[in-house]
Amino acid sequence: METTVSPPDMASIDEETFEKLHRAAHQREKKRLAIIASKGTLDMAYPPLILATTAAAMDMEVTIFFTFYGLDIINKKKLASLQVPSLANPAMPIPVPNILGALPGMTAMATAMLKGMMAKQNMPTIAQLLDIARQSGVRLVACTTTMGVMGVREEDLLPGVELEGAAAFLDYAADGHVSVFV
Repeated sequence: METTVSPPDMASIDEETFEKLHRAAHQREKKRLAIIASKGTLDMAYPPLILATTAAAMDMEVTIFFTFYGLDIINKKKLASLQVPSLANPAMPIPVPNILGALPGMTAMATAMLKGMMAKQNMPTIAQLLDIARQSGVRLVACTTTMGVMGVREEDLLPGVELEGAAAFLDYAADGHVSVFV
């Protein structure tokens, strides 16, 4: 025999009880953000980390799933050398014709420009944002499937990075409030 529980008659609840019930309902479920980081360039490393640290500061539960070239962001060997591609990059602050973007040194120049812009605005570096994310409880997760495809080993990853397959991340994201693909 199945029993059903009806919600209380709101007319019979005093304001103090209503406030307690309201707070309790909102405290039960923490908002959840699921981010997929799929690109490993300097300019594409900032968005998932800024979103994640901001959401953590807003008391949200956050996981970043690093897949394909996004694995470079959490790779000890590659983190310090993330660059901004100048060739065919429509997001360049100064429009650069493709022919100029192909010139030697343009990627280094674009990378230096972005680093300078970020420093001028007192923005943390990618390494600093990763530290802030970890200290804020953001889960950093490497995709095990693409680790194999890209030849990334567990020992290549930064400390504290977790390993999960796509199914585990999708299970997490399915219960999320916000999902972002970068």
